[in-house]
Amino acid sequence: MGRFTEGDRVRVDIPDERDPDFRRYHGKHGKITDILTDDASEMTQDERSSDLYRVEFESGETMDFRSHDLRAPLQ
Repeated sequence: MGRFTEGDRVRVDIPDERDPDFRRYHGKHGKITDILTDDASEMTQDERSSDLYRVEFESGETMDFRSHDLRAPLQ
């Protein structure tokens, strides 16, 4: 079972400032519109790694994130 579900509001929290997506997405809030799966867990041995959360931002832009880059929204 995943950490988030469709419709959840989330905040992007990319801990590594060197990550290419840090400047663009870190701290942004959005809504999960879809949950996709892939085979990443085969490499990481962590079942949660296979979940990709598609987040839609207020601008209409969407981006996919792993659960470790998402947090509950700030009030």
